[in-house]
Amino acid sequence: ILTDITADMVVAQEETFGPVAPLLRFQTEEEAIRLANATEFGLAAYFYSRDIGRIWRVSEALEYGMVGINTGLISTEIAPFGGVKASGVGREGSKYGIEEYLEIKYLCMGGIDP
Repeated sequence: ILTDITADMVVAQEETFGPVAPLLRFQTEEEAIRLANATEFGLAAYFYSRDIGRIWRVSEALEYGMVGINTGLISTEIAPFGGVKASGVGREGSKYGIEEYLEIKYLCMGGIDP
């Protein structure tokens, strides 16, 4: 856990893959969202709240492919895994992951005798 982090520090700007939790101070919900989105990356975001209105507002406003709400464990075999921005395009896993490799073809048949 890293404290006293500011938005201009590298750890607040780059995608980290490890047990690192940079903590930034904020005063309002809007400021928290702005700070969270102020990066070129967007794999996963996490936050805690019991207010269902806030959960929906913040979840929708976060520019991330996956959002963990009141949990730190968001990857499962049925969850689509992937990010947005420089964290990737498309999804892996789940039914959505396989769709990345498929082409849809529509067939319309008529006039076929048994």
